[in-house]
Amino acid sequence: MTDACSTNQSRTPGHQWAGQNGWSAASPPLGKPLPSFQQLSLGPPSDQRPGRDHLQVSNPGCLSDLRNNSQSMAFTNNSDLSVQHFIPNARVSHVVPTSSQERNVPPCSLPLTNKGSQPSDPQQISEYSPHSPYQAISAPFHPPYSHHVSLNGPQSLHQTPISPPSFRQCANQNPRRAHQPAFEKANMESAVGAGYFHNAASPNSPVQQQPQWALPPQSRGNIKEFVPSAVQDGSISPQSPHSESRYGLDPELLPNAVKVMAEDRAEWEGKVFVSEPFSQLPPLATTSCIVEDRGNTSPFAIRSTSYCLPCEGQTALLSRLPLGALVAPLSKQNAGEPVPLCEEPECVLGCSCCGASMCRAMGWQDCGQRFYCPFCGKLSEVSWQHYQPTSGVEGARVDKDKRPELSMGSYEILHSQKGEPAALLLAIDVSASALRGGHLEFVTQQIRSLLHSLNSEDGDALSDVRVGLMTYDSRIHLYDLSPALSRPHMLVIMETEDLQLPVTEGLLVSLKDCIHSVDSVLQLIPQFSAECDDSSGVPMELPVKAGLAILQALSSPGKLLIFHTASLTEMVHTSSSSGFFGSNKPKSIFQPSEPAISLAKECVRQGCGVHLFVLSQQDVGGAWPGHIPYLSGGALHSYSHLQGDLDRECFSTDLKRIIETHTGYRAELRIFVSKDLRVSGCYGLFLPGPRPSQVAMATLDQWTTLAVELSHTRGLDEKRGVAIQTVLSYSTQTGDRRTRVHTLTLRCSRHLQDAFCHYQAQTLLTFYSKKMYCAVLERPLQELREELQTEVTEALASYRKHCSSSSVSAGQLVLPQYLRALPVYINSLRKSEVLLPGLRNSVHQRLQQRCQVLGMDTSGTATHFYPQLLPLQLSAEDSNPPSPEQALRCRALSLEPRGLYLVHAPLTLLLWVGAQVPASTLVELFNTSCFSALSSGETKLPVLENPLSISIRSLVDTLNSQVPCARKLWVVKQGDTCEEALQRHLVEDKSPNGGASYADFLYHLHINSVRLLQ
Repeated sequence: MTDACSTNQSRTPGHQWAGQNGWSAASPPLGKPLPSFQQLSLGPPSDQRPGRDHLQVSNPGCLSDLRNNSQSMAFTNNSDLSVQHFIPNARVSHVVPTSSQERNVPPCSLPLTNKGSQPSDPQQISEYSPHSPYQAISAPFHPPYSHHVSLNGPQSLHQTPISPPSFRQCANQNPRRAHQPAFEKANMESAVGAGYFHNAASPNSPVQQQPQWALPPQSRGNIKEFVPSAVQDGSISPQSPHSESRYGLDPELLPNAVKVMAEDRAEWEGKVFVSEPFSQLPPLATTSCIVEDRGNTSPFAIRSTSYCLPCEGQTALLSRLPLGALVAPLSKQNAGEPVPLCEEPECVLGCSCCGASMCRAMGWQDCGQRFYCPFCGKLSEVSWQHYQPTSGVEGARVDKDKRPELSMGSYEILHSQKGEPAALLLAIDVSASALRGGHLEFVTQQIRSLLHSLNSEDGDALSDVRVGLMTYDSRIHLYDLSPALSRPHMLVIMETEDLQLPVTEGLLVSLKDCIHSVDSVLQLIPQFSAECDDSSGVPMELPVKAGLAILQALSSPGKLLIFHTASLTEMVHTSSSSGFFGSNKPKSIFQPSEPAISLAKECVRQGCGVHLFVLSQQDVGGAWPGHIPYLSGGALHSYSHLQGDLDRECFSTDLKRIIETHTGYRAELRIFVSKDLRVSGCYGLFLPGPRPSQVAMATLDQWTTLAVELSHTRGLDEKRGVAIQTVLSYSTQTGDRRTRVHTLTLRCSRHLQDAFCHYQAQTLLTFYSKKMYCAVLERPLQELREELQTEVTEALASYRKHCSSSSVSAGQLVLPQYLRALPVYINSLRKSEVLLPGLRNSVHQRLQQRCQVLGMDTSGTATHFYPQLLPLQLSAEDSNPPSPEQALRCRALSLEPRGLYLVHAPLTLLLWVGAQVPASTLVELFNTSCFSALSSGETKLPVLENPLSISIRSLVDTLNSQVPCARKLWVVKQGDTCEEALQRHLVEDKSPNGGASYADFLYHLHINSVRLLQ
């Protein structure tokens, strides 16, 4: 499947833009479609002036260096391509806000390394925005432009030599290094000629300038669609020129995501970020730092897409970037330190009108008798039990520092009522397939060992957990584990359609009281004899229904662990629904079945998190069993009969993490925003409800992250700012009912450039990935890929028009400072296996990856779409073990035949071995001296007592401890057939599924953004 537009699509002719050469800053044409490219006035070639004609700088040294490196791009046709080669002439509009004309930025040029080919005719697509189940309102505003260039598709091969990079840095100043009032010196301006040049800029011209692509004057007219020719050679080496730009761009001069993260680590690694009301941009999610809560919640809990929101809705629409936040309600704080706790009777109550919890954003009036709620704009009375006077000019209560609800951005309320403690329910498949597999003995032994370790931990919450046990084939076998019985009793339920429990006593018993009974049953399970034929398969819903019945009968939440082996079948649809998942809607491979949705809803109501261990490989054909686990806050884990050591090690790790992970049950999340905003959408792994501001989940853990989309209802008050609050009510393992409150306050501004300069690329990537992966339930994949490209193109055009200097030439790529890495992130998302399937991606793999990414936090999402490529030392005498600061760009050019490289992503861990690695290194690491004798694929590094082996194995263990699921180490040899697994992670190159390279994608983003302004 390639990413190309249909040739028979059409669009309605658009209207002329208001204003000169583009949008009008006062009244942007939000409801009018953009003219097609055929209607754009491109101007004569004489109007295209070289970039250096606009130079007005105060640093002659930088100016002369830029001029010496400036080149014009000359493009010629390449006869080996089957598409028309054409590059349009482009001019940038010089109409910018008057506030942006205070500083002229020196342009720069990106040298070509070779002559490339040009794009062919564009395709126009129509907008399509069906109702989304994650939004309670109509589809969000779609920009009036729908023309763009489709990039993802099979790429052509031609060699382009790369010239060595030349970097010179004139100055480096970051706006977050010191606390600064308002927006004084809060923005940066940088240009790329032979590198990045950072200069202190005025707040009115925050320009990030990038490579200059000078378009040839003889080519003008319509933008042509980029349709690369198909790849003929399927076995492309990572060292191949296939990784180069087909337009001859030097990749060394493109914005570098690794450099962006390295700069942020250099500034914040190990330091303290003070989170105050209206604070500046926080460190990136991939940077490890300490967060001090001084009235604003940690970015671990709430991370806003922009830390300065536009005051007007029209201004927000003009930016073309989403307004929202990433919410991780149970995220861990610094080094696992607890959230401040207050008991319910002593806690000051929140707003009596809207239900928002007390926070520092409340404004006190009448000497502390009333407070103003920013979420509804109303006044609430303070009860006499909690009254305290106010003091000072700000009117703060005198007991503010003694109460976390008045002084902290995050706190937790312990309620007086207590519910049933959570249970641990084990369901083991004993069908004929399971008994023949030979793995039940290992599974039961691992469960026994884990339960014994829990029972020995006195004082731990899990040491007194209630445990239940059942086995199943086509019937359900329950076990009465009452301590009064001399041995456990088995209860067999034959009728599974309308499942009724004969008894409830003894089905859930405290671990310390039933450890011996459970142990005896687990020892006998591998000796069972098959009594039923499972050739037709066993419905996965059967153990889920039985487990739910037990938990419902005892009014208890809990985790249901299912160990399944037999082939999976879907239950017959018993009824049709006219709702979102009804048959009257277009079906998608990502949509769950109606029985799965119904069972998932029951799990949410009961607080039952389903974790499914599929112990036999079932990747081709059959039903995908992951919908119920992921929608209930659980997960799906697949193994291949647990015959190998790697599978068994992963199973043991996954089982232990699931049981020991801190989990919230029967969770209800409410989201409050300032009265002039509203929650227009919420995206993540949950069943959407009637309102996007209220989400119900069966279980959640520290990694559970949701994306919340915001929109304006009226203009914001620049003095009051914006407040976002999440209130999570949940039950703990012991049955305590708690409410965790996070409140984030942000500033707002009437200047568009302030909003642009307070976005972060990693946050936008996480937001887009969750939104798009939720939209695949109903919308075509090609349309989603095109929408991503269109939104980023329009955002670059908007920033270029309204926030950049008038001296910017058409050949210059202009990006906000903290969005330098956005193009490479968006391109990686567009060509991911979920949105652009390849020939070797099965449906089950795509379904699994979609759910796993939806559950990731910001750091995990950024690493998933741009993995860490770490060079490893070749001998013990080398420097210290690799760290994230030493990471390389994810491209084939970073790999050398004499090197070892580790590719770290949340779902994958690859070790690439070059063909020229010294034999001594192979001996120390793999215990073999011959490269050809080294086996590729899933591998466990041998335990060798030498410094190199110890260091690399320690690094692998450290990286595995940072991800929520166990991973197998893949060894990939240079030139081996399994090298395609590595190519999928080299996201700056052309991907095996036909995705465009980063350089080509960035080129077309720039061309189209310039085209929009003409």
